Amino acid sequence: MERLQKILAQAGIASRRKCEELIVAGKVTLNGEVVTELGTKADPTVDEIIVNGRSIAAEKKVYIMFNKPKGVITSASDPEGRKIVGDYLKGVRERVYPVGRLDYDSEGLLILTNDGELANRLTHPRHHVPKTYLVTVEGVPHGTALEKFRQGIQLEDGMTQPAEADYYDIDTEKKQATIRVTIHEGRNRQIRRMFEALSHKVIRLKRISFGELLVGNLKRGLYRHLTKEEIDKLKSSGKA
Repeated sequence: MERLQKILAQAGIASRRKCEELIVAGKVTLNGEVVTELGTKADPTVDEIIVNGRSIAAEKKVYIMFNKPKGVITSASDPEGRKIVGDYLKGVRERVYPVGRLDYDSEGLLILTNDGELANRLTHPRHHVPKTYLVTVEGVPHGTALEKFRQGIQLEDGMTQPAEADYYDIDTEKKQATIRVTIHEGRNRQIRRMFEALSHKVIRLKRISFGELLVGNLKRGLYRHLTKEEIDKLKSSGKA
């Protein structure tokens, strides 16, 4: 038996807090009766749970690592007919969702799951889960520019949290530099905007790790299921 809001969050309905709001609002029924008490417990393998007319059944939890190529959309569909992540997950029968996003021009490690509670933990800034990228930019940022990453950079939607940034490679012939950047939040196109604020255009952006999970030698465009050890590490990532 588990708390109803936890069951709903794990089913991917919403974050646990939002699920609590649904319960209090009378949007959830348990075995045919409206439930508004947050302490209510249920067994999803036995009890009938309905949210806004949708039945919630116990579903096998799936955890996937995908090495997203550049030019792929993380949305469930695309009106312009571009490739989406789902095009690469032909062997996955469960409906999974990306944890955070990688924009169209970015590549690298993408986690997909139907565990809504874990997804919320990994993406909420409060938990401070690190995400590391290799970012190739035009020009070679001065050391003082990288120091600004550690102090926070003012963007149009506010000051960024302190980030880590250090040189990974410098190509003097092409006048480019690759910087290893670690952030603990996930605003839209955040890293690109941070470098733009420092007058450096991003040429390539690849996420290489999420928490302790590394993309490693997984080839671009392929996916694999996470091991139990990897899942446990993700569940304990960041701050409590």
